[in-house]
Amino acid sequence: MTLIKVPQQPQTLRKEKVLLTGGTGFVASHVLDSLVTNGYPVVVTVRSEEKGNRLLQSLSSFTAPNQVQYAVVPDISTKNAFDTILRDHAFAYIIHTASPYQLSFADPVNDCLNPAINGTTSLLDSIHRLCPSVTRVVITSSSAAILNPPNHRDVYDESSWSEVTWEQAMQAEHTYRASKKFAEQAAWSFLKEHNPRFTIATINNTYTFGPLSRSLANSAKFSSAEVNTSNRRIWDLIHGKWRNADGSACIPSTAPVFTFVDVRDVADAHLAALTAPGQRYYTVGGFFSNHQIAKIVEEEFKGSLGGDVLPDLKGQEDDFEEEKHWRFDVSRSKKELGIRYRGLRESVRDAVVSMLEFEKGAALN
Repeated sequence: MTLIKVPQQPQTLRKEKVLLTGGTGFVASHVLDSLVTNGYPVVVTVRSEEKGNRLLQSLSSFTAPNQVQYAVVPDISTKNAFDTILRDHAFAYIIHTASPYQLSFADPVNDCLNPAINGTTSLLDSIHRLCPSVTRVVITSSSAAILNPPNHRDVYDESSWSEVTWEQAMQAEHTYRASKKFAEQAAWSFLKEHNPRFTIATINNTYTFGPLSRSLANSAKFSSAEVNTSNRRIWDLIHGKWRNADGSACIPSTAPVFTFVDVRDVADAHLAALTAPGQRYYTVGGFFSNHQIAKIVEEEFKGSLGGDVLPDLKGQEDDFEEEKHWRFDVSRSKKELGIRYRGLRESVRDAVVSMLEFEKGAALN
């Protein structure tokens, strides 16, 4: 089984150029695949020359000449960080995926909140001042800007906003979700206050599984540190971290989030949002639990992973109680963006295949 599929080279290039920020990130890498396959010329921002060159190398076999370029932006939160790029190119669309993501911060304000908020508003301000050709900005937000744990709604949709406060954001368990809420709110406020020529759409995706970024393939530096946070649980599972020495299971709790979406559906949502109505789009493929992931991997890969890696699931109970769980309504993303969501099995299976392939590539380098 192989998964690192080479997208088809576009027959003709579109005229509408796209700026994609955070281009080596998990979501952005799949957004880039969708853009390239659909013929868009793209400028991608990266944090270093090394990452930019690695990205171009991963695309070299199927992109048209000069279809993808990169520009180095070491710190997106720096004022006017995007000015040079926006002066040099007549972009039609901007897709902004770059944002800090980690679970602990020494300084919540300067390490997470300000970079997320200022990175977004600074980009919007630069577009407004310097790039009149832009008609749509698509921003990667998060379901963290929608959900209200532990006091959940019965049903969540795009009308919901997280109620996390700035004071709560100083606590590590709330910092990331607060950054997503405040950064997205800052974007909508900018639109209202400045009335720019462009409109905005946001993609509010939940835990995101699926194949790893292709730019990681055949990299001697590939390691678990480069696996995105949502997929890390799958990585841990296939590397024996959910199995005790006697073979019994030590499956971690799934809480607090039991919803997932495939990264390729998230990428398709970004692409469709370039021309769909400018609004929020909540993207969820379905429910999951760690027990369900373990069962899928056992059924799909037990023979290939070996008997001393996967846990024995006998007697293990699933911690997802569907009848007690809140629901989600993603009818807007299905109707307006045309998304047909992949199921959990496909997403988990393809994530595992990509991890195994990338590890093999790293071993050969």
